[in-house]
Amino acid sequence: MNQVCQHGYLIVTLTMNPAMDRTISVDRLAFDDRAYILSNKDSPGGRGINAACVIHAFGGKTLAILPAGGEHGPRFEQHMERCGFPVAIVPVRNDIRLNLTITDRHGLTIKLNEIGPRLDRDEIASVEGTVDAQLAGASWLMLCGSLPPGVPSEFYAQLITRARKRNVKTLLDTDGEALAQGIEAGPSVVTPNQQEAERLLNTVLLTRSQSIAAARRIQSLGAEEVVLSLASRGAIGVSGKAMWEAIPPRVDAISPIGAGDALAAAFAWAAEKKDDFAEALRWGVAAGTASATLPGMKFATLEQTRAIHDEVDLRRIED
Repeated sequence: MNQVCQHGYLIVTLTMNPAMDRTISVDRLAFDDRAYILSNKDSPGGRGINAACVIHAFGGKTLAILPAGGEHGPRFEQHMERCGFPVAIVPVRNDIRLNLTITDRHGLTIKLNEIGPRLDRDEIASVEGTVDAQLAGASWLMLCGSLPPGVPSEFYAQLITRARKRNVKTLLDTDGEALAQGIEAGPSVVTPNQQEAERLLNTVLLTRSQSIAAARRIQSLGAEEVVLSLASRGAIGVSGKAMWEAIPPRVDAISPIGAGDALAAAFAWAAEKKDDFAEALRWGVAAGTASATLPGMKFATLEQTRAIHDEVDLRRIED
């Protein structure tokens, strides 16, 4: 399947390390004791795919680009055909990942990810060519998730530079060296969670003031805007000299896995609608919060997100 964008899909997502996600629900997770499987489900996964699912569900226009192949490839493509939005799949020789998410009825979750297939130079070049072909019709490019073996850590940085030359805004949602080098290329917005920010800055974020300082420091590394996700505590947003704090209402979180993907997607969706930064931040936190209340790898609908949106406390932070 290779449904390439022809008519200006506005938000393009790139998932360099997609996976078949197997979500297993159990009665309870306890150390050194058995658990009974209640249900299991396979679905295509990866940060960019998840983001495209949210954008599509919200009524936005999106195109997902990803490499896929190997033993899991055909079944993966069959699942992608049912997503409802255009997909551009770059064929690769090695098998894509199989990731396991195990969650119980109390919200305790364990996520086990494979590293991913090694991509060779020709396959990486094919991905680059596919992205280049779609930039003409895009206003946003979301660079999402880890880089598989063989892909250089500066890969996202190079795509950010290309996108800027085409006047396409970029959202960077990754970790490690890919995050560090990508920020230096000046993405429009970067959306690290607390753990990713701690690794990036080689520090521990325990307090609100430390998180505020971290968001400003990440901006100083090169990002135009920063959304620092703090899970149930919401997010810190930085745009220019202005800073905001978006605090969600208290909810019963069932499965927080994927909430960060929903946050990034809803932020881009709102920004594409020309909402200002603070309002896009509010939508992002609302989507992440609403998705965390759902079981397994499910994402909140626009209606479910809107119900949370009005309860998100948006506060201006004064330096």
